Amino acid sequence: MNFEFSPKVQELRERLLAFMNEHIYPNESALVQQVEDGDRWDSPELLKSLKARAKKAGLWNLFLPKEYGEFSAGLTTLEYAPLAEIMGRVLWASEVFNCSAPDTGNMEVLARYGNHEQQQRWLLPLLNGEIRSAFAMTEPDVASSDATNVQTSIQGNGDDYVIDGRKWYISGACNRRTKIMIVMGKTDPDNDNRYLQQSMILVPMDTDGVTVVRPLKVLGFDDAPEGHAEIIFDNVRVPKSNLLLGEGRGFEIAQGRLGPGRIHHCMRLVGMAQRALEAMCARAESRIAFGKPLSKQQSVREDIARSACEIEQARLLTLKAASRMDEGGNKAAKDLIAMIKIVAPTMACTVIDRAIQIHGAAGVSQDFFLAHAYAAARSIRLADGPDQVHMMQLGRNLAAATARL
Repeated sequence: MNFEFSPKVQELRERLLAFMNEHIYPNESALVQQVEDGDRWDSPELLKSLKARAKKAGLWNLFLPKEYGEFSAGLTTLEYAPLAEIMGRVLWASEVFNCSAPDTGNMEVLARYGNHEQQQRWLLPLLNGEIRSAFAMTEPDVASSDATNVQTSIQGNGDDYVIDGRKWYISGACNRRTKIMIVMGKTDPDNDNRYLQQSMILVPMDTDGVTVVRPLKVLGFDDAPEGHAEIIFDNVRVPKSNLLLGEGRGFEIAQGRLGPGRIHHCMRLVGMAQRALEAMCARAESRIAFGKPLSKQQSVREDIARSACEIEQARLLTLKAASRMDEGGNKAAKDLIAMIKIVAPTMACTVIDRAIQIHGAAGVSQDFFLAHAYAAARSIRLADGPDQVHMMQLGRNLAAATARL
């Protein structure tokens, strides 16, 4: 198994690193300040200008695998991994390159399952970075770790579907540039097969009856200008042509969407953890305690060594899962995707926590990226399926495979 960068990936990687050094890192504080000083739920001018610059530089839509043809940048999942890792070093960087969740997953859904009209109306503007999108599945009143619990109703009425329900932690739905949601609900709640009860439908944000109740915080961060919304759907009426793939296909679409989304999160988390390790090392060399640099303290050295080992383990497992996806598709890689989704977020939380500890009080302040990075990494242990669900399903699959031997 060869994880060496191809010449194409090496060239893209060098260009991406140069862009990060020139335009992203120097603007981290400035972007936060623009969000604070302006409309928190509108993309600041700095972000818009950086996106235009990245698009002009050809560092755009790198995430879609080659099988998506005209919509793809021509990279495999394995080739995208080191690029996503670089983007993951700064929380908002992936949006600059039009490679951020939830847009990436929604674009994959539209590219794979959308019809021509849906692709023309919504996919092309997303690919061009003209709009943003949201994915509405999680609900506050049920355990949404089991997607079959979703209670939002999608009922046919003449030429329309009528949607009623309540969703929350809908990432991106607070942003004023978000124009479309993919909503998961039940079209056939009485179907004996609980995996055929759900459907997915396209709902424009400005549809009558769609109410953004409030932005929700993640460990105290509101993640503006993207945000995570609580949304009420009250007698929301959209054309039947907005349905994706067909009635009862929602769970199928979700499985197709979440596989790539999960590994993309892990790629970015490896980058985030790597940056935390580098910050940990720099801090340990520069700070003096008890008459010598922190890096001379044995416990600090052990934290640095363990972190490096854990990051490399997660990186290699991510690359192996990406390679398996390219070779056999998402279904063939499902166990490896589950493994890395279990491993990478916990690894990132652990490494970032060590970096915070070595930074002392500064580590939990707004002067360093670590506190916000920890909140983001911790939330990924819940996003796209909590750890326990992945472990339950992975354990089931491994036990069944062993029994067949």
